[in-house]
Formats: sequence, structure tokens, C-alpha cells
Amino acid sequence: MAYFLVFLGSARDSTPPAPARLGLRVALACRPLLEVNQATVELIDPLDFNLGTTFKPHFAFGKASVPQELATLAEKIERADGYVMVSPEYNHSMSPALSHLLNHFGSSLFSFKPSAIVTYSAGQWGGVRAAVSMRTFLSELGCLPVSAMIHVPKAQEVLQADGRFVDGVDADAWSGYFGRTLSQLTWWSEAAARQREALDPNQASPAFQRAPDQRNAPGGG
Repeated sequence: MAYFLVFLGSARDSTPPAPARLGLRVALACRPLLEVNQATVELIDPLDFNLGTTFKPHFAFGKASVPQELATLAEKIERADGYVMVSPEYNHSMSPALSHLLNHFGSSLFSFKPSAIVTYSAGQWGGVRAAVSMRTFLSELGCLPVSAMIHVPKAQEVLQADGRFVDGVDADAWSGYFGRTLSQLTWWSEAAARQREALDPNQASPAFQRAPDQRNAPGGG
């Protein structure tokens, strides 16, 4: 049974003009659509983590000194079969709250698994410009985004606070729209899981062990 993490990309506890967080509505809407395929789904909320004022990623700690909340999330990331990244748009880019949280973990935990990009806004664009930078970010992180994406404009008019669709909107159409992307995520996650069992990806494509320049092309003689 697949295990997915849905990352909420905002650390705000409210989103005008709605009285509740728009991102939480969008994240909650994804959960039942993934659970249709018998998946286990867990929401990861930046508000649940105290990352401190000095940036120090999970992999920079000694094993005995890793903060428990980082160690627990690292285990979940490594165990997950795929990821849903939910983000608003900040200055035509992805949420700094989301990128800051993800940057605490090495790409080896995410690699060889798929991700899905979900963006939203209170206005008419649905965060589509954030999705452009998210494709690059997630590809470098190792969890390649599926081709379909979800964009939710005027999310406060589409989703209720509990993630259910607002009365009066075409719930079937919206479910189908969400489902296209999440079905791709499920398909690729199942395929990747089978292939990881058949062939250790770290043997096929070893991670660098000493420094990032190990990825560079060999120098000329």
C-alpha cells in the first residue's frame, strides 16, 4: 500500500479574504482522492516544526544530535512512495516556507520517487507561476514531478475549510481535475516502488560521498 506525504506550503495561520488557511483546504482536498487507491496519506505542516533561526539541515547533524522532529520527518520522507507539494505563489515563485522546510533534507531521501505540484491562490491565477520554479526545485531534489499539475484559483470559492468542495461548484469536475494529477502520481509511485525492489537505484546511480563536484564531468588531461 502506497504511502504519500502531502506538504503544506504556507506557515500562515490565515489567508485573507478567507478566515482559514487556503493552503490547508487544498491539502485536505488531496487526501481523500489519494485514499481512494488505498494509500496512506499524511499531511506535513510547516507550523508543526520549530526550525530555529539558524539554518542547519538534518544531514549536518551527527546521528546522536539530530533534533527529534527532523529525525522523525526524515524517516517519513525516506519511507514515502511519493509527495504532493502544495504551494501558494510568492513573487512568482514557490512558497519560502515550503522550500525552507524541504531544504533541511538531502536529496537522497526523496530520490527515485515522484511528486505532484499543487498550487493555489485567492486570486485568478491559481499560483501557476510558482509551479514553474517548483519543477526545477523538485527535479533537483530527486522527486521528479509528474506532467499534470493542479492549480486552484479563488480557492476560497472552491473549497471549504475541511477540504470539501463548496456547494454550488461542480464537485465531479473538480474531483476529476485533481484526480488526473494524483492518479499520475499513484501510477508512477507504484512503478518506482517495484523498480526499487528489483534494482537498488543507489547502485545504478551512486550518490556523491565527498563533495558536490563529484557530479562534474572528468577534467581534461
